[in-house]
Amino acid sequence: MTPTTNHTGNNTETTNSKDTTHTHELPQDTDHPRRGPKPGKTLNQIVETAIQIADTRGLEAVSMRRIATELGIGTMSLYRYIPNKNELLNHMLNHCVRTNNHTHNPTTNWRTTLENYARNNLALYRLHPWTLQISRHRSTLDPHRTHDMKKIISDIKSKNLHSPELVSVIIMIDSYVTGVAHFDLYAQEAGRRTGLTDSEFWAGQRSVLQEVMASGRFPTLNSLSEDSSSSDFDHFEFGLQRILDGLEAFVERRGRGSE
Repeated sequence: MTPTTNHTGNNTETTNSKDTTHTHELPQDTDHPRRGPKPGKTLNQIVETAIQIADTRGLEAVSMRRIATELGIGTMSLYRYIPNKNELLNHMLNHCVRTNNHTHNPTTNWRTTLENYARNNLALYRLHPWTLQISRHRSTLDPHRTHDMKKIISDIKSKNLHSPELVSVIIMIDSYVTGVAHFDLYAQEAGRRTGLTDSEFWAGQRSVLQEVMASGRFPTLNSLSEDSSSSDFDHFEFGLQRILDGLEAFVERRGRGSE
């Protein structure tokens, strides 16, 4: 995920440069507290507990008090490891990225690199939807995420893209992925709010839709086949491939000297 831009329009938690300096001082894989006696828990246990809470109850349910309760320790013990909520969110995000099968396999095919990047990020958002709520504009990169980003940039740099364009490609892919992930999340929220599946909702709208279409006012929509909204069609892959087609056309024009 790109560190250069924030794609969420309504973040419940944000980070800033003052809050995230601590994350640089504390290695992501350390199990040692900052000061005082060891409270009997590790940083990974604290972060994994926070992630479990976010996965099951939502990001708004994550608090130092709730984490401490789940672990059976005093709330103040957590601050020996993590000084504030913003740093906790950074640890949670970095942990999820590291465990989301983001291992980068070097390839000479730049499209494959970007396809894998997009699919891995979508898988992360679908597994941990709350990560969409965390601002990435100034989130702190751990060594794994930095190394992964470096390899992705290296794979696509051969396409004669300038440095700002390389960054823009990452932003473009990430923006598309987060858009799809938000669409999925809205569908899930609608299902929870109404208690209806998509199929049940549209079944209830069928008579109204038939009346509207029979009016003749929407001939273009009426001409669509019945499978136009089929769940069998992979809208994500279709859109991803068209984005990459456009990028490929651009670099080909650049190679001919017309860009």
